[in-house]
Amino acid sequence: MDRSTAGWGSGLLGVIIFSGSLPATRVAVGGFSPLFLTSARAVIAAALGALLLMALRQKRPQAVDLAPLAVVSLGVVLGFPLLTALALQHITSAHSIVLIGLLPLSTAIFGVVRGGERPKPAFWLFSVTGAAAVAGFALAQSGSASLTGDLLMLAAIVLCGLGYAEGATLARRLGGWQVISWALLGSLPFAGLIALVTLPGDWAGITAPEWLGLAYVSVFSMLVGFVFWYRGLALGGIAGVGQLQLLQPFFGLALAGLLLGEPVAWSMILVTGLVIACVFAAKKFAR
Repeated sequence: MDRSTAGWGSGLLGVIIFSGSLPATRVAVGGFSPLFLTSARAVIAAALGALLLMALRQKRPQAVDLAPLAVVSLGVVLGFPLLTALALQHITSAHSIVLIGLLPLSTAIFGVVRGGERPKPAFWLFSVTGAAAVAGFALAQSGSASLTGDLLMLAAIVLCGLGYAEGATLARRLGGWQVISWALLGSLPFAGLIALVTLPGDWAGITAPEWLGLAYVSVFSMLVGFVFWYRGLALGGIAGVGQLQLLQPFFGLALAGLLLGEPVAWSMILVTGLVIACVFAAKKFAR
């Protein structure tokens, strides 16, 4: 198996894992505040990452890696989880999942700026087409959506795209799981302090599904998914493999409908079908 195929396979596994993040967050914010949820998931994942780093005796990052690791922490450890948790107080997880279709374009842009990649012009045609389909759907739903929720999601997407591109560049030197583990450790003092300040006042009122939501976003969304995702971006290319995120709405909408009972309109399915077609077209012109 060549590097590109291995990268796309690993990236797809990461996307499948990430697809449960927004539905799980939607459930978890029913019992936890967005600030506590964001900080707690980072603390739990950082503890697991520290155990991995120590057990496998990984070398510490060099001084030149500290600034990029801080960007990863800001983008994917703190920024994206917090902003999406805040957004999900205003919009449904199904609506937020469709907006996530804009993330591949954000990742590709930062892949060019930070990763030095140069996809072919046709790649941008299909990437923009997929993003435009998602944006058009979001605008068409503006009557039932929330401007505040959409703006929070857009800010989350920009930060996440930056964190993905920066982390993938680092993963070429440090390794995928090492990057997210070190980024989690770097955010631990800040996340730990916020978690202590925002502890829930009534633990007894937190339901089992809300605990499961916290567990999922802590272990899978914050750590395991990144093991596959950063490896995929590093092997297959940031811009190209990043387009796999266009598949995330398909998996996420199915989960939102099955697990949360949220309505999934036919228009959502049609938009998802279009962006899936854009993934396969963009892959051909990614390099």
